[in-house]
Amino acid sequence: MDKIEEIKKLIEEKTSNISALDELNNLKVEFLGKKGIITEYQSMIKDIPNEEKKEFGMKVNEVRSLFNTKYEEIKNRLEAEIINKKLEDEAIDITLPSVKINIGSANILEKLIEEIEEVFMSMGYDVVDGPEIEEDKYNFEMLNIPKGHPARDAQDTFYIEGEEILLRSQTSPVQVRTMLEGEGVTPIRMICPGKTYRRDDDDATHSHQFMQIEGLLIDKNISLSDLKGTMEVVFKRLFGSDVKVRFRPSYYQFTEPSVEVDITCSTCKGKGCNICKNTGWLTIAGAGMVHPNVLRMSGYDPSIWSGFAFGFGAERLAMLKYNIDDIRVFYNSDLRVLRDFDREDEE
Repeated sequence: MDKIEEIKKLIEEKTSNISALDELNNLKVEFLGKKGIITEYQSMIKDIPNEEKKEFGMKVNEVRSLFNTKYEEIKNRLEAEIINKKLEDEAIDITLPSVKINIGSANILEKLIEEIEEVFMSMGYDVVDGPEIEEDKYNFEMLNIPKGHPARDAQDTFYIEGEEILLRSQTSPVQVRTMLEGEGVTPIRMICPGKTYRRDDDDATHSHQFMQIEGLLIDKNISLSDLKGTMEVVFKRLFGSDVKVRFRPSYYQFTEPSVEVDITCSTCKGKGCNICKNTGWLTIAGAGMVHPNVLRMSGYDPSIWSGFAFGFGAERLAMLKYNIDDIRVFYNSDLRVLRDFDREDEE
């Protein structure tokens, strides 16, 4: 019993000058470890006479409780000191000017495509998607471009399996698929934005992969004036209400008549500059009335149904709208290029 009282005094003495957590942990091992002082006295209980066991056990428990209490007090104090010192060392001066954190912005092409989709949806068009790996039948034949036709050379296609499976060279196959779903009796208003692929050398104005936005309207009594009115709505929305639209005769296999769509130059407003080669006009799309053969192959009787189709490149529209002079800007990873567009969003 006297030795247990001595242990109490030893605990008071050794815990009075602890200044670090590792010292405290070493002390815990000294008293409560497998060979610790208190642990040894606990193991003695079995050898104590029965009439003394109760009192001896109570004394040992008192010592153990004393040590645990001291241990927790010192541990809490030391941990609090560590935290306070860390907070003091890492104090933030809230009077300093803040640092602007750069945030991401929408992809330039994505912004433009969404804007175009909103314009067409406001006119009752559906946004339709289709496979990028396509069959020759849909990519060429049903668009009035049979095998051996020279127009196939101009598109220089990526073929995957023989000459039947390919990466689509235009989004027009989606138009064909949509007409087939219409079963020759349903009016159609749709656009199909998506990736297209052609064997082309990448430079400032060309890319082997580009985003094309094509559209189709099939109904009764549709004329070329409906196409012009649609184009005016779209391009005035994109480039401003003062933009003018004109048609020039052209030739495409899937439209008859076919036209090139020009708008007044967005840079010089039609006065003439190096961008428009001093003509005041920029060619921005191809379009025309859907060829009777295309209607017929897709199940629509050309004596009842008529329609128009159009297509333009998203990159070209974005380059004109945002004054970008290199198409590769859309695909590189230089975030500095996006800063101007971030500021435009803030405005």
